[in-house]
Amino acid sequence: MKLQGRVWKYGDNIDTDVIIPARYLVTTDPKALAAHCMEDLDQSFAKEVQPGDIIVGGSNFGCGSSREHAPISIKGAGVSCVIAESFARIFFRNAINIGLPILECPPAARDAQKGDVLSVDLAAGTITNHRTGQTYQASPYPPVVLAIINAGGLVPYARNVLGVRMKG
Repeated sequence: MKLQGRVWKYGDNIDTDVIIPARYLVTTDPKALAAHCMEDLDQSFAKEVQPGDIIVGGSNFGCGSSREHAPISIKGAGVSCVIAESFARIFFRNAINIGLPILECPPAARDAQKGDVLSVDLAAGTITNHRTGQTYQASPYPPVVLAIINAGGLVPYARNVLGVRMKG
């Protein structure tokens, strides 16, 4: 799976309350959450983010509460991938569960600037910054995690594996 997008750059300790403020947790609808994604930190994000864009953060991205609303709002905004120096473990798991690709790669996260264009190869774990020409190596996903992401998350993946069909 290969992705390419424009960078939205944020710093360290971006918590789930910054990603999606608690006042909007009355829904799990991805588009409704996306309309308020990052709004307390960056008023322009929800208005200007384009499908395929990439969020780049510092260390401990997604810290705070364990709510799934945070990665749902990011995915709902059309973000193709999040790259950070490190992620809070519960955010990491929630992102994979909903099919949002995330990669830990400190050098790529530190070097990226807002507006840069990055190409990401999830299978190889490579991140290329088109401004600098630099390619970085993150840990590639194991095949089962790639399959979860490609399926759109853990629930669709499990349904596919088990052959379960939804009614209606």
